[in-house]
Amino acid sequence: MKTSRIELFSIPLLGTLILLALMHFATAQQVGREQDIVNLRLGQRIKVDDGTCPAGQIKEVSGSKMTSTGVERTRKCIPRLGPKTK
Repeated sequence: MKTSRIELFSIPLLGTLILLALMHFATAQQVGREQDIVNLRLGQRIKVDDGTCPAGQIKEVSGSKMTSTGVERTRKCIPRLGPKTK
């Protein structure tokens, strides 16, 4: 049984494309003010660079649970990974 070169490379290529698509959805958004966050979804995480956390950290706002009034937000300071972006 012979397999062609196209079949041999199609499976790893397809896997790489799927991983790249998933990485795009897994990255967190970053905003400058917490007021800029609209329509926060359950489980969504947004990094807020408003200067309220100590040096080397950034505020993370996440939709933690569903309430009768909408999604409840939780806020915590997490380590900043990588250089500060504008």
